[in-house]
Amino acid sequence: MNRPDSPASPNIAVPAWLDGLNPPQREAVVTTEGPVLMLAGAGTGKTAALTARLANLLRQRLAWPSEILCVTFTNKAAREMRERVGQLIGPSVEGMPWLGTFHSVAAKMLRRHAELVGLQSNFTIIDTDDQIRLLKQLIVAEGLDEKRWPARQLAGLIDKWKNRGLNPADLDAGENEAYANGKGQRFYALYQNRLKDLNACDFGDLLLHMLNIFRRERDILEMYQQRFKYVMVDEYQDTNAVQYLWLRLLAQTRKNICVVGDDDQSIYSWRGAEVANILRFEKDFPGAKVIKLEQNYRSTPHILGAASGLIAENAERLGKTLWTERNGGDKVRVIGIWDGPEEARRIGEEIERLEREGCSLDAVAILVRAQFQTREIEDRFIQIGMAYRIVGGFRFYERAEIRDALAYLRLIASPSDDLAFERIYNTPKRGLGDKTLEKIHRFARAQGMPLLRAALEICDTDELPTRARNTLLALVRDFARWRDAAGTLVPAELARTMLDESGYTAALQAEKSAEANGRLENLSELARAMEEYDTLGDFLEHVSLVMDNDRSEDEEKVTVMTIHAAKGLEFDQVFLPGWEEGVFPSQRALDEGGLASLEEERRLAYVAITRAKKRCTILHAANRRIYGQWTSSIPSRFIGELPGDHIEEETTLSGGASLWRAQWSEHSDPFADVARAQAGRAASRGPGWQRAAAQTYDPTPKRIAEPGRSAASFASKPRADIALGARVFHDKFGYGTVAAQEGNKLEIDFETAGRKRVIDSFIKPA
Repeated sequence: MNRPDSPASPNIAVPAWLDGLNPPQREAVVTTEGPVLMLAGAGTGKTAALTARLANLLRQRLAWPSEILCVTFTNKAAREMRERVGQLIGPSVEGMPWLGTFHSVAAKMLRRHAELVGLQSNFTIIDTDDQIRLLKQLIVAEGLDEKRWPARQLAGLIDKWKNRGLNPADLDAGENEAYANGKGQRFYALYQNRLKDLNACDFGDLLLHMLNIFRRERDILEMYQQRFKYVMVDEYQDTNAVQYLWLRLLAQTRKNICVVGDDDQSIYSWRGAEVANILRFEKDFPGAKVIKLEQNYRSTPHILGAASGLIAENAERLGKTLWTERNGGDKVRVIGIWDGPEEARRIGEEIERLEREGCSLDAVAILVRAQFQTREIEDRFIQIGMAYRIVGGFRFYERAEIRDALAYLRLIASPSDDLAFERIYNTPKRGLGDKTLEKIHRFARAQGMPLLRAALEICDTDELPTRARNTLLALVRDFARWRDAAGTLVPAELARTMLDESGYTAALQAEKSAEANGRLENLSELARAMEEYDTLGDFLEHVSLVMDNDRSEDEEKVTVMTIHAAKGLEFDQVFLPGWEEGVFPSQRALDEGGLASLEEERRLAYVAITRAKKRCTILHAANRRIYGQWTSSIPSRFIGELPGDHIEEETTLSGGASLWRAQWSEHSDPFADVARAQAGRAASRGPGWQRAAAQTYDPTPKRIAEPGRSAASFASKPRADIALGARVFHDKFGYGTVAAQEGNKLEIDFETAGRKRVIDSFIKPA
């Protein structure tokens, strides 16, 4: 009897669910008994294989629909799987009650056993806003200062503990100290008790409660173990500890578990995902069959070769190599440019060229490591009239923290801007509630004056309680001081001062979360953007024009998004800006997570490259302004790890790189050990690797030599041989005359390029 993946005899028809599958995919489908790890690389058709496996189990009558547990991470993925299986086997798929997300399946279980954890079956599932409000009530009731110990920080800790399967009693001393100097465990317990009083739970409880029930109630666990003849899990590399423990218990009896995932695409550790779960699958389930899906249906050979060479640098991986039957295609381009603004201009020019050649803008994507990187790109697109969409977030000037900052700035520029006042009078939280605002409104209408003026006047009355009056008066005085400062401070410095003195920066810093860090980066980028404008009015006018750039939803648009948000998507043309040390890999990730974070950053780079179907372009800048300072940058170590045979390098620096290396030769390099290790590996791989390593990993360049100290700070002393009015030469901009000097930064009027701001080490006397 022929196996389904064997050449079919003329008289035996291939089942519909196996039609079009390659041999490894078919093997994954027909291997129904025992543990199976389907190691599916990017673009290898894992959804088709997983769907076909589910259809095969039902069509072969190996299980009833109600006897299969199939979990995904998103409702979209669950709907897609249900639709695909329905196309293969018909309406019987509707009888699958256990096909859904982790949380939806766990919620269904919990409603059947709610009384075992002190709940009723009609319990409420609260959202994040309700969770924050509840925690604030507990913090206030315990006499803590919520500004010092924010509820959002506590919510993040509790979510992390639940993702790890930890109950209040499971916290060790270190975890307990993470909040309010040793009160983490107490507040976690208070919160859980309050939820029970309300007959409610949060999303983290859905799995944690069921895990607790399985551990305590052996008969219930055995009931589900017998019920589920087969367990299937999508995106297994993204599971956190509680999901892993829950699944492992359910599958321990029959061991008919099939997990689908890619350890090389595990990029969500900040959400609790643990790549170790997929790496130890064979140890958890001895005798597991590992089936590798390596044939890629998305990208060109050069894109796959570059991505495979890069990810091979990770030590913690199971190992696979993507390949394709496609031929030809362009090499991955690596473009070195002068600075961030030039990077945005270059991307805009490239996309305009693609559009002239007939490429749809919908097939073009720009993937960034951090959201703040989009600001310069967005501004450039506005200037040239390029249609774009931000996916997985808001456009830069539409983000909440940016709108808040702009409201402050608008009120400084125009004290009669009542809409701006309403947005920020209690942002960050100052204890000014809706009743206070209502009284200010009534006073303003009665007196015929703007809200800010009314706020000042009402403080001379007894309309408000003393505390609210003092707080409001302090805010009004702040605006008066900032308005005076606007006449002397440049707009960027005014913004930084306002954000610090208003408490906005401190409030975000107190949250101590990845989301808050991203918002702080965005605010730093806002201040950096303001440095290009002479007056606050000029900047606010620019923002108004940008915000008015709405376009038809039906229009073709370039997609701009973070790499994290791009996972699972694909585009013909992909641009990857900002591949410099400290930007990508992220310096914060390296500082907080060390080698494990470095490997995750490399996986993120792998995900970025493999989103491209036809062409991938990587860009890195020699100079970038970060947190308001021009910083000399070295190319990302990931560029040095790309196999030379699959990349095509281009630079617009005209010798600038060698000058830059000479400038920093006297400084130690924190990445020198890494550079030497990379060079050693490159030497064993042939000339292409040696060339890439040599060009990228000169051990002398340095971006940051000491914590908190930028490379630019080392060169603050100006050159003695350059003076105002001197005639100089620059490799890129040509001849010019020095017009202004600030430390080692010069403003030069070039004969052909106009006025440019450059670092003095890049010019020489004419």
